[in-house]
Amino acid sequence: MGKILCFVYDTMADFEITLACHILRLNADKELITISYGSSPITAASKLKYIADCTVDQATLLDDVDALIIPGGYERECRPELIALIKKLHTNKKLICAICAAPEFLAKTGILHDHSYTTTLSKEHLATNGITDFFPWQNYVDEKIVRHENIITAKGVSFIDFAIEIADYFTMFTDENEKQMYSKAYKGE
Repeated sequence: MGKILCFVYDTMADFEITLACHILRLNADKELITISYGSSPITAASKLKYIADCTVDQATLLDDVDALIIPGGYERECRPELIALIKKLHTNKKLICAICAAPEFLAKTGILHDHSYTTTLSKEHLATNGITDFFPWQNYVDEKIVRHENIITAKGVSFIDFAIEIADYFTMFTDENEKQMYSKAYKGE
């Protein structure tokens, strides 16, 4: 059974990944594993608390990792061990998913230089808040969701499309019609 890693951290926007995890858990033959920098409980933006299954360092040693999902959040600390994990997964062509502000983690690794992507962040937001800008803006696409090879990125308001696109990556739909049916059902259309 393949493993899907979900990076959790303080102030993460947990709603951005819970639907994706729900769909994958119900329909894919995958084990969901939460990872964080340490063993302390994580308090998400929702104020819900999470306890990770293992650390990011421990996750680099896991076999059969098929994907990494990263939610956006307000305090995005990108430590060397997360950069190493992202680079390892990218080298092995594993799925890497980042939503809202989380593509910043991918930008810091340099992997977005070879991929189209989207993000909720803007050059202006980064500059106004004194955040170093690592984004290759020439590859930015102003869309709700962008899937390019093994990278899926989305704007935060597109968490349903994000979940559906991840499920589609793992061929959980028989065709485009079934994919659209799932999308409409979760959107209440």
